[in-house]
Amino acid sequence: MSVQEYLDKHALSRKIEDAVNAAVRAKTPDPVLFISNHMKKSVPSMITKVKARQILDSRGIPTVEVDLYTNKGMFRASAPSGASSGMYEAIELRDGDKGTYLGNGVSRAVRNVNEKISEALIGMDPTLQSQIDQAMIDLDRTEKKESQLVFTRPLLHFSNLFLPLRESAFWEFFFQGELGANAILAVSMAACKAGAAEKEVPLYKHIAVLSGNTNLSLPIPAFTLLSGGKYAGNFLPVKQIMILPIGARQFEEALQMGSETYHHLKAVISKKYGTDGCSVGEDGGFAPSITSIREGLDLVKEAIGRTGYSEKLKIAIDVDATEFCIGTKYDLDFKSPNNSGQNFKSGEDMINIYKDLCADYPIVSIEDPFDKEDWEHAKHFSNLGICQVVGDDLLMSNTKRIERAVQESACNALLLKVNQIGTVTEAIEIVKLAKDAHWGVVISQRSGETEDAFIADLCVGLAVSQIKAGAPCRGERLAKYNQVHTLPHNSQLLRIEEDLGDQAVYVGDDWRLS
Repeated sequence: MSVQEYLDKHALSRKIEDAVNAAVRAKTPDPVLFISNHMKKSVPSMITKVKARQILDSRGIPTVEVDLYTNKGMFRASAPSGASSGMYEAIELRDGDKGTYLGNGVSRAVRNVNEKISEALIGMDPTLQSQIDQAMIDLDRTEKKESQLVFTRPLLHFSNLFLPLRESAFWEFFFQGELGANAILAVSMAACKAGAAEKEVPLYKHIAVLSGNTNLSLPIPAFTLLSGGKYAGNFLPVKQIMILPIGARQFEEALQMGSETYHHLKAVISKKYGTDGCSVGEDGGFAPSITSIREGLDLVKEAIGRTGYSEKLKIAIDVDATEFCIGTKYDLDFKSPNNSGQNFKSGEDMINIYKDLCADYPIVSIEDPFDKEDWEHAKHFSNLGICQVVGDDLLMSNTKRIERAVQESACNALLLKVNQIGTVTEAIEIVKLAKDAHWGVVISQRSGETEDAFIADLCVGLAVSQIKAGAPCRGERLAKYNQVHTLPHNSQLLRIEEDLGDQAVYVGDDWRLS
């Protein structure tokens, strides 16, 4: 084939002429760069390759990372992972080979991306997020991204169906995915980043368009200050005690408040418990040797008092009550080595405890105050209107459970963990469902995080009221708050606020109305 034949076959002469004319009209100082970019834009973008690999999350446990290629570049995403999986959520795929990563390897999920998902998505337009996600769902063929029944680790707190066996070596079982929610999610997130790049807009703006949202806002960060529950080695029964900088005027100020309070708390803890008390849990919260909720709240209250932000900072608690519910009772001493088993609380007792705590401390939000199947007490407490009641284990980002909670008024806020639902499109739909019920929405980290800051853009794009990304320390947590990248599709919250300029709106005092 001659040069002229090649030019004619691909209409290159006309395309090059159009690019040159565009450069002349633009009076560009760098015509070569302009013509190169103009030619690239003229080529419809499509997915050309999807490549997955196994990496380690913040706990040193394997997870899935995906590189998705288009003719515009490469886009990377990684799936977060939680310490536990509920029976109503999308399930990640693990290898189960105890000889490799103690059974936590994800080579099967990686292989599914490289051999099955890649083949299904090559040639698709990355801007068509819902079609990409639906293609993977169809390929997976299961409601919960699952198909195979497997046995995993021993579990004490299994299900109310097996209450008499909860202290025996009963085995947790659940279904694992045909493809794996960890495989599907990483691809879905990478595709979303590619779609934003194709449109030449920041990721959060692309997500806003996908969701039909026209009002962008910066969420209130829920900073973890104290870690407890099963995530820390102290005797604090609740999972986390957090602060909400509700009185900040912008996100940058909120981040400053969180950081200063965190370091004041470190000084308070160091003085009372020694430097050993400043060890941190998985999401960066301090884990001193405290034994009660009030002891922890007193520490946080003292730290807040030192900051001068007392009127601008409020407290939130993640109780994670399912972890210490035995039958219909709640064992607040479940971590104590001297637990006599005599200090069980009823659901009504727990309601009274929460009422007293909210009266004595500036608590405005309580997450999972009861067991995931204790709908009656959840409904009773939520209807008191004392504070925001967030459903995590109660809902598990599951549509049917959210619909039930809306109908029964069992809570008034959704905690969304993207890996519980499986795809970006499904996450958008779940948030719409919560907002239609006039609920608050909290988009959350997982205990096993990576430096992927996708949820920061997701929060802004969906205009949710709160982001729960851990303490203002540890790289994988701070990535969501302030990691600055030069590429527009990797904007994080501080940069997003900068990008929006005068149009940046921090939720602030209106957090319950957002």
